[in-house]
Amino acid sequence: MAASASSPARSAILLGGLLGGAGDFFFAFIFYGWKIRVFQSVAAGLIGREAAFGGDIPTFLLGVVLHFLIAFIWAALFWALSRKLPGLVRHAIPAGLAYGLVIFYGMNSVVLPLSALHTKAWPPAWAPWPIAGHLFLVGLPIALAARKFSRPAAA
Repeated sequence: MAASASSPARSAILLGGLLGGAGDFFFAFIFYGWKIRVFQSVAAGLIGREAAFGGDIPTFLLGVVLHFLIAFIWAALFWALSRKLPGLVRHAIPAGLAYGLVIFYGMNSVVLPLSALHTKAWPPAWAPWPIAGHLFLVGLPIALAARKFSRPAAA
């Protein structure tokens, strides 16, 4: 019985992470250009700039894996929050857009400064297109996936 109870969670996190990760993946390539450096910079957060940018395809692939891992973590966090705050799935569109903003500022103000990149924590750069990308292509799909797999009473 416990396995079936966690099935909606797994499904929501998997779908939300895949959709949000894919949305951000394609946005990054379109906005920053079709270069492997785009995702080598993600790997640089773990292994440092020199190692990441000197690593060619292997560090690009590491960056892609880390990128999707982070998307799954954000999806899992939204799922967990939505269990405590059912309004997040009842009002998935505004909640998802707000969550996209949380993700953007969370990544730029907490995660990246604590990573091997050591970016400036505050204030993060004003970046309207990347912010919009996070709202519509990351936060919104995560919230809609959580709503899709929530029980009707919570949705």
